[in-house]
Amino acid sequence: MKKAFTLIEILIVVSILGILGAIVFPEFQAHAQQSREAAAKDNLRIFRNAIAIYTAEHNGIPPGYVNGNLFPGTVGGLMPMTPQLTGTTDIIGDISKDRYGPYLSEIPENPLPKDLPQLPFNSILILNEGDSFPEPDGAYDWIFHPVTKEIRLDCPGTDSEGVNYYDY
Repeated sequence: MKKAFTLIEILIVVSILGILGAIVFPEFQAHAQQSREAAAKDNLRIFRNAIAIYTAEHNGIPPGYVNGNLFPGTVGGLMPMTPQLTGTTDIIGDISKDRYGPYLSEIPENPLPKDLPQLPFNSILILNEGDSFPEPDGAYDWIFHPVTKEIRLDCPGTDSEGVNYYDY
């Protein structure tokens, strides 16, 4: 006579595995969210360091300025902040093959989930000199205020500890 598992024994094992999966799966989801939050904090730290180094090497002028003036039309962060941080510049912030930079290999990603459709690049909303920070809506990855040299995540909501993403 052959020894084999009965249908009842197989169903019991499958049920136990299903129960264990139901217990473990939410734990993995929580860890995945916590890892995205940690990545966002680390990317923000990297971004802040790059801005600080750029500002120090350019006589206190942060990225976003060319020849001491805030570059008009900087919404989206394409001109000139992105090339200023990922390329090389001269002392006044103009893109050149001078000795300043690059400070980043690429603009850091905001790894937090968004509700709104995203632009096809790591986008930066650069505020004008008199602007205050808007409420986060998730339309951009980052919000940067050149006057204060402050950069924030453009992400509404709170993390797993109840802290606003915007306040990182």
